Amino acid sequence: MNKIIGLFICVLLIFLPQHVFAVKKVPILVYHSIDEYRGHGSKELYVTPANFEEQMKYLRDHGFTLLTFERWNDIDHVRKPIFLTFDDGYKNNLHVFSAFQKLQTQNFKPTGTFFIISDFIGKSNRLSASDLKKLADSGLISIQSHTATHPDLTKIADYQNELAGSKEKIQNITGKKVFALSYPYGSYNTKVIDETKKYYQFGITTIPELFSHRNVRDESYLLPRIYIKYSTTLEEFAEIVEGTRYR
Repeated sequence: MNKIIGLFICVLLIFLPQHVFAVKKVPILVYHSIDEYRGHGSKELYVTPANFEEQMKYLRDHGFTLLTFERWNDIDHVRKPIFLTFDDGYKNNLHVFSAFQKLQTQNFKPTGTFFIISDFIGKSNRLSASDLKKLADSGLISIQSHTATHPDLTKIADYQNELAGSKEKIQNITGKKVFALSYPYGSYNTKVIDETKKYYQFGITTIPELFSHRNVRDESYLLPRIYIKYSTTLEEFAEIVEGTRYR
């Protein structure tokens, strides 16, 4: 009997499609400024609006489903899931919203997550409270937290304002739940994760790899992200999102 069962399993392994056994790998991308680079700050943290739009067209034309963390559980139920995240809340991220509106069709709904530094809201180069409300109400942008002042969370002692305070301030502006935190500089340790778990369902790092379920402890607080940079070509972008660059 054992030989028959073993033979049956071997036949299944040979004839079933490989994707049946494959672990789904999901890209979570991170952007910062979507604008022309004019000599201020790190050039690699910029993506031009034209390049960003070409990247979005690639996702549209190749059947990707853009998700926000509100739909995290959909990753196993949609075709080619992908998450787009934008850190720091720069005013130039309105170019993202414009591109999404332009490219949206009946069959393609581009969405993204903006991680906002709550104490920087309304500064000259940052999104205003009215911007955030408009974006949140559009259904295309999820507004989440990047702390209150953008410290290295591994080097502070008082987490109340940075985590709970930023969450409350953003929720009061948007009227929507804040439940995901992007760690500033991608820095975290066991203490940071424990504090984050008090207020958030997700913690987002900058570990450069695709996400896959590994059933490890605190998996939802160790979500990896891959940078899309000024120098990222469309061919490199395709390799990243299709999973051929990060195996």
